[in-house]
Amino acid sequence: MSHEQRLSVHDVDPEAYQPMYAMEKYVHAGSLGEPLLALVKIRASQINGCAWCLDMHYKEARAQQVAQRKLDVIAGWSEAPAVYSERERAAIALTEEVTQISVAGVSDAVWSSVKECFDDKEIVSLLMAISAINVWNRLAISTRQALPSE
Repeated sequence: MSHEQRLSVHDVDPEAYQPMYAMEKYVHAGSLGEPLLALVKIRASQINGCAWCLDMHYKEARAQQVAQRKLDVIAGWSEAPAVYSERERAAIALTEEVTQISVAGVSDAVWSSVKECFDDKEIVSLLMAISAINVWNRLAISTRQALPSE
């Protein structure tokens, strides 16, 4: 299988990304915080297998001074509960279930933990962040978006 980029969305129609940029602006203007958003973006991108987004969001997480240990074990976060705050665990669990929504939806247990850790406005921001990264992942994977040079 070739890994050559199939298409550049930006080159074909730069306007196509404008709604996504608006969504990102909304998400980043909220109170979730950049470190938490980085964890959400990384976990969804791991599940979806998006190398382009993983490359970008690991760099962002390090720039936001997310603890290296959190980055190292995020794929197994549920086996390392002491590494993550209750809020981070709830956000990551929601990220997993929303990203894999066709498997079993969002469980009452995960929703309950999210409700305990976030107010309703934050939950909306979190859902928008999870939705956005899933769109970015799907765009990058379907077009085989080439990794930027280091």
